[in-house]
Amino acid sequence: MPLVQITMLQGRTTEQKRKIAKRITDVLVEEAGAKREGITIAFHEVSKEGYATGGELMSDKEK
Repeated sequence: MPLVQITMLQGRTTEQKRKIAKRITDVLVEEAGAKREGITIAFHEVSKEGYATGGELMSDKEK
């Protein structure tokens, strides 16, 4: 039972997340032999103020 957790910045549409979930599920079925019904994907969306890379908030990188 694969559990895939995706952390990404907020802003993707429901349709985008639907497509991402389908493609990741397809890959796990095709490449890992996982059962489609046993695959769980969790989207964790964070704000630009709640995410940092290189010691800098994503919201500060836009300035």
